[in-house]
Amino acid sequence: MLVLDMRTKAQEAVLQLEDQYNAALRTAVQDASRMLNINELQEYEAGYQSMKFFKVNKELALDTFFRTLYLNFGVENDPIGQGTLASYIPVIGVTDYDGFFLYTMSEYRDQTGQKLAKPMWRPKKPYAYSDSSGNSINFTLDSYVHAYDAASRKWVEGFREDLQGKTSIPLLNDPVNFDSVRRSTIIRSIQRDLAYFINAYNEYAIRNGISYTFKLPDIPHEEWANTINDVGIIAFIQGLPIGEQMYNNYALGGGRLVKKTNFYGAINPQTGIKYYYKATCGFPYQVEEIFDHAKDAAAAGYIPKECVNGGP
Repeated sequence: MLVLDMRTKAQEAVLQLEDQYNAALRTAVQDASRMLNINELQEYEAGYQSMKFFKVNKELALDTFFRTLYLNFGVENDPIGQGTLASYIPVIGVTDYDGFFLYTMSEYRDQTGQKLAKPMWRPKKPYAYSDSSGNSINFTLDSYVHAYDAASRKWVEGFREDLQGKTSIPLLNDPVNFDSVRRSTIIRSIQRDLAYFINAYNEYAIRNGISYTFKLPDIPHEEWANTINDVGIIAFIQGLPIGEQMYNNYALGGGRLVKKTNFYGAINPQTGIKYYYKATCGFPYQVEEIFDHAKDAAAAGYIPKECVNGGP
C-alpha cells in the first residue's frame, strides 16, 4: 500500500506538471500568434484586395514564443535551462499567406569550412500543386493563385473567380473542387516538411544525449483545417522528462486580425435627426463623427438607425 500510495502521489504530481506545461506551451503560442501581424510598413498589412494577406513577422513571433515559454517554465534568467528546454523543441512552423516557414536545426559551414549546426529559419516553401498535364498552381490562404498554364506556356495570377475560363487549367475552371484541392495541398505540404525535419532532428538529438525519438504526432484534420484559415504558428515539445514519463505536446495559434466595426454619426439634412449606423450601411448622409463603439455614438446624442433591407 505504501508503494501504491507513493506511485499515486507521483502520478498526481506528473498530471499537475502536465497541466502547467500545457498552459505554458499554449500561452507561448498564443502570444507568438498575436505578433505575426505586427509590421512596421503599411504595405505588409491586410489590404482591400485580400483580408488574409499579411507579411508575417516571424522573427518577432519567435522571440515572443521563447520569451513567454521560458518565463512560464521558470528559466527566464537561466541560459543553461533555456538551452535544455529548447533542445526538446524539434521544429516551429509558421503559415504565411502564400507559403510556410519552418524554424529547426540546420547545418552550415563557417568561414573556415567547419560544419556547424544551429536552429534557424528554412526558406519559405510555397503551397505548390501540379496536375498530370504539366499545369502548376501556387495556392494562397484564399482564392488568389499564381499558376502556370502548360498549354500557353504562360504564368497568370489573380483570384480563381477572375481567371475562370481564361486558362486551360481545369482546376481554375472548377469552383466546386478548387477549395478542396487548395486546402488538401496546403495541409499535405506542411505535414510533409514537418515530418521530414522532425525526423531529421533525431540525428542532432542523439549527438546531444537525447534518446527520445522525435516524430510528427497525429493532428486531427479539424485542427489542420482551422490552422490554414489564416496565418498562424505551430510548435512542438517532445521527449521532455516528466517523472518517469515523457512530455509530448503541440500547440496551434492563429494570427488573424478581426476587423473592427466602425459606427458613423451623421445628421439627416431633411429632419435634423442625429443617427448612428455601421460604416457598411452606406447611407447618403454627411458623416459628422466616427465611433469605435455604438455606446459612444449614443452617448454623443445619436440614435441608432438600421441598415437598409436589413443589411449588416
